[in-house]
Amino acid sequence: MVKLENVKKQYKDFCLECSFEIPTGQVTGIIGRNGAGKTTAFKAMLGLIKIDGGTVGLFGKNIRDLTAKDRERIGVVLADSGFGGYLTIKDYVPMLAAMYHDFSKEKFVSECERMGLPLKKKIKEFSTGMKRKLQILTALSHNADLLVLDEPTAGLDVIVRDEILEMLQEYMETEERSILISSHISSDLEGICDDVYMIDKGRIVMHEDTDVILGSYGLIKATRSQFEKLDKAYIIDSFEEEFGYNCITNQKQFYVENYPDVVVENCGLDLMMRIQNNKKH
Repeated sequence: MVKLENVKKQYKDFCLECSFEIPTGQVTGIIGRNGAGKTTAFKAMLGLIKIDGGTVGLFGKNIRDLTAKDRERIGVVLADSGFGGYLTIKDYVPMLAAMYHDFSKEKFVSECERMGLPLKKKIKEFSTGMKRKLQILTALSHNADLLVLDEPTAGLDVIVRDEILEMLQEYMETEERSILISSHISSDLEGICDDVYMIDKGRIVMHEDTDVILGSYGLIKATRSQFEKLDKAYIIDSFEEEFGYNCITNQKQFYVENYPDVVVENCGLDLMMRIQNNKKH
């Protein structure tokens, strides 16, 4: 459904150089700390910024060739997007109906009520969680085939985050849909994403199926003498610490069985991102 090939965007002090793909019928996550390049990648994919190299394809077309009807197939929530604070949801309904041919007023209003969003209250008086839910319901309101969500759970409490993730799971119950979602709260993505990319300093540093990361990846903590004796065949990255070495493996069971004296921890998305953030370059 989406394919970025060797996309480059150069700023004064930052350069995005990445490739990634979102298959039809899957939820793909992008994790990385703030400033790693997630938002820049999203804006490049949506044609909101001019890229300096590479190609972006959506729905089998170059991004430059998308029609207005094609763009209606995309629902977007960007971290820096929002609504006019002095308007109400009731004010926005006719605007959305004019913008999207497939907008369902009845369903949108019903979903807003189900999520506890007041229709006649000014949006500036909404909480952060209420505003985020409204953003996502708007992205869902016109039967989009692709959702692009940049940090949709940032700054929200656990209850609201769970409500939003449940909304996305319901969206994916319809076949032939896809989601691209970013977060620096990577544990939010473990239960919804089919695969995950990790981005750091504008470059993709890892891509793997979520099930493989949760099931097969591990963190090895070895002293210097233990590290010297380790079979390095299944170590995909390592770096030195005060006590010895931290190593990431994609075959943790091999080291559990063959090196019982070495500490091997499970390596979820949060841990992998912390390792990447703390790594000494």
